[in-house]
Amino acid sequence: MISSRIHRCLLFEATTKQLLKCNRRRMMMTQRNISSYLKIDKSVQDALSNNQPVVALESTIIAHGFPYPNNLEIAKESENILRNKGVVPATIAVKNGICRIGLSEEELEDLAKAGSRAKKCSTRDLPIIMASSLSSEDIGNNQWGATTVASTMKLAHLAGIRTFVTGGIGGVHRDGHITMDVSADLLELSRTPVIVVSAGIKSILDIERTLEVLETYSVPTLGWKTNEFPAFFSPTSGVRCPTRVDSAKDIASIYLSCQDLNLTNGMLVAVPNTNPAVGANVEKAIQSSLIDAEEQGIRGQDVTPFILKKVAEETK
Repeated sequence: MISSRIHRCLLFEATTKQLLKCNRRRMMMTQRNISSYLKIDKSVQDALSNNQPVVALESTIIAHGFPYPNNLEIAKESENILRNKGVVPATIAVKNGICRIGLSEEELEDLAKAGSRAKKCSTRDLPIIMASSLSSEDIGNNQWGATTVASTMKLAHLAGIRTFVTGGIGGVHRDGHITMDVSADLLELSRTPVIVVSAGIKSILDIERTLEVLETYSVPTLGWKTNEFPAFFSPTSGVRCPTRVDSAKDIASIYLSCQDLNLTNGMLVAVPNTNPAVGANVEKAIQSSLIDAEEQGIRGQDVTPFILKKVAEETK
């Protein structure tokens, strides 16, 4: 007991000294500003400064969603869809300890080639990946952090971006009431004022329980021109949508009303997939993938990319 207490005291002392050392270093620098850890691409910054539309994109789907070069093609296609609509895309990732808001073509390709070498980076992982990248002696390769829905929301908000488009958000996993496996995306939606436009909740999850958590977190959850909440691959889920909206003006009005009330939460807008996979085949692939994940001992944040990859392979 005594030795354990001594160990904790020594650890506390060492940590305190390191914090004081870091604080002294920061005080010797000019006033620290956001640009020291957040680099915004010029095209994105110009658009924000001129009040032009900017939409954030995540990077986990690039690094972990598909193999190279398919992932690069999807990333470029996503950005080009936005550009063709007069919107500036801002793909978000962490590169060598710096949070990047918007990537060049060369960086997009480097991230796509990095694949699983890029670390999956949710909000809790941001400071860890930033610190480990900055202290690493490995300068042979760029060290990438691939942002999830949660961390993309956080960084988009810091950069002044209010809209973020993704495929499907995370949520409560099937049997999540037993395992307590609940995505950080839901918590981030409760505390970061960004509009997240998606194809709904990933169909590998428990959609009803996820909507219950979003209600508990006071997150406005909207269905785009639908009364049934979409399920990523499929436009239908059998679950009633909390609120239906039929115009972009309605979405903007709801968001601005949240701002008027000084609410810190974000919003989820679910758009049904206009080119859906066959629901029955997808569900069959999901069930098979869940069994495989269990047998292989895959847990936590590794479950979703594993299942999405398996489902994609089995439903080609």
